Amino acid sequence: MAGDIAARWDVELSDGIYRIEFEHGTTTGKRVIYINGKEVLRRDWMFKLVGKETVGVTEAKATIHIEAIGGFAYEYSLNINGKAYQRFMDNRSKISKSWTVKLDGVDYRIVLEKDTMDVWCNGQQMETVGEFADDGTETQFAVANHECCIKAISSGKKKRGHGGIMHILLVDGGVVSEVMQ
Repeated sequence: MAGDIAARWDVELSDGIYRIEFEHGTTTGKRVIYINGKEVLRRDWMFKLVGKETVGVTEAKATIHIEAIGGFAYEYSLNINGKAYQRFMDNRSKISKSWTVKLDGVDYRIVLEKDTMDVWCNGQQMETVGEFADDGTETQFAVANHECCIKAISSGKKKRGHGGIMHILLVDGGVVSEVMQ
């Protein structure tokens, strides 16, 4: 990446964490968007210095808004699927749960989509087997010859907004702590 990065965001999706970087030439109007260091959009000469640019990030649409805030100062904001960045990220933490685990010297990022019960590992959707258990449900899958299970059990909290269901990842029978987002 050659130019000056004007804005940077890390966006967590089911299949991975994506770094979106935006380069803005405030004299030429040049706009360049990078995703994970790879250039995905370039506009070299733009007479209009404000506006927006939209790119696809796997299953999501990312829109960068460029606004003048006086003089030659600009403000950059990111929307993901039509939601402001922070609102999107807050919503993601409600509808998904993430864990990282090191198995046989390799780092794995496991994500549970709570609404669909889909499980992702390092960007790949996993084949799972779901079954009912005495204390809730269990979603079984394997990662690198290790037995994995996501248990969904009642937290004992009945009030809305307090998450009545807890999701726990077990790898070879041991509990894995969740990633704080």
